[in-house]
Amino acid sequence: QVQLVESGGGLVQPGGSLRLSCVASGNTFDITSMGWYYEAPGKQRLLVAQITSRGRTNYAESAKGRFTISRDSAKNTLSLQMNSLKPEDTAVYYCKAETLEASDYGTDTEVYDYWGRGTQVTVSS
Repeated sequence: QVQLVESGGGLVQPGGSLRLSCVASGNTFDITSMGWYYEAPGKQRLLVAQITSRGRTNYAESAKGRFTISRDSAKNTLSLQMNSLKPEDTAVYYCKAETLEASDYGTDTEVYDYWGRGTQVTVSS
């Protein structure tokens, strides 16, 4: 089991910057990848960026060139540096951890997804 706590959201003007952080605790050794997702009201939760335990990264097209995802394995912390923010970036941003661990009732392994409670990002004048 993994617990995730996000922080760093807030109100910023267009063109400004924010840095989001996510601290993971629990069975962090089972984590295979982590990522940031955003969810605007009434819309689907979508990927912003992800990073695997091997350091591979993947970004949404709208995030390329503006956002940077990073992970500090020693501190179990995931970060998202957000620059050149736009009003359309306004959303709740969620931290996600994907694990590969033993199933509850068998010897097989299963993929589990864990989510934080989210942090609000608002880009407005």
